[in-house]
Amino acid sequence: MLFKIGDKVSVLDEDISGIITKISGDAITIETEDGFDMDFSISEVIKEQPLSSKLFAGTDLTSVINEKEKSYKHKSVKVKPKERSLPAMEVDLHIHQITTSNKHMSNYDMLNLQLDTARYKLEFAIKKRIQKVVFIHGVGEGILKAELDFLFSRYENVKFYEADYQKYGSGATEVYIFQNTKS
Repeated sequence: MLFKIGDKVSVLDEDISGIITKISGDAITIETEDGFDMDFSISEVIKEQPLSSKLFAGTDLTSVINEKEKSYKHKSVKVKPKERSLPAMEVDLHIHQITTSNKHMSNYDMLNLQLDTARYKLEFAIKKRIQKVVFIHGVGEGILKAELDFLFSRYENVKFYEADYQKYGSGATEVYIFQNTKS
């Protein structure tokens, strides 16, 4: 590329641009926008061209703008109904997900820990205005599920039901939190 004094250039791999003030062999001196003189090799700089001359050379500007507007009109992002109904939060209540060791815990202690975790996560979701929460409790003997049903029934602003069977099987309960309730 041919350079001449007065050309506006940018430095490759640097956030530096300026105007060429001196050319000597393979070296170019540019005055930066801050007023500093800096020396670079010709291979380190690139000539800047006005935006309109690069993009729209030989074309009518209004036709380019109209063409761009047409291309934006038909590109709406569609969210599939399945993705729209996905829960914002999942809480796995399996004991190995809640605690690192359950060796010295009785079944009663484990159940209470799981229920406390569920209560804490539900309160968190209500406070943060998260509308859907899935509590994964597993199938087992159904004791945790029954206790969760009792816990969720004590809240006036929630409804709960079986979560998506294809994703969770019968081992999860989805809670829908009503947001606009008057307290």
